[in-house]
Amino acid sequence: MRTFIYLIALLCTSLTFAQENKGVTVTIEIPNLLNNDGKVSAALYDEATFMKAAPLDASETTPENKSVTLTFENVQPGTYGIITLHDLNANGRMDFEPSGMPKEPYGISGAGAGFGPPTWADAKFTVEGEDITIKISM
Repeated sequence: MRTFIYLIALLCTSLTFAQENKGVTVTIEIPNLLNNDGKVSAALYDEATFMKAAPLDASETTPENKSVTLTFENVQPGTYGIITLHDLNANGRMDFEPSGMPKEPYGISGAGAGFGPPTWADAKFTVEGEDITIKISM
């Protein structure tokens, strides 16, 4: 009986700690869109998945007043990168010129984009214990 009570107490304690470890909210603000056409999406990556695999999480919305706010909930502490896309024709992908240059605006978190494709070094930012807001220009 004593073991049973101990196991119940341990289970309740574990559930309490699990509920406290929800992670933080990462809010993405994009204030400078060219127009309200299409959709705007953001994808959250870690170093292992950045530009190589499916994102850890993704969010999409329709622009209003040439701006959007997107959120990622329950993000655990760590280093992440975000890539955003203003999909002007809402076809679900980035469109390119014949030369290979993007036709649609995109942006990244972190220090910002240089020339060429986004890099992890430019996009990375750190999530700690508090909610954060990141402004991304496209």
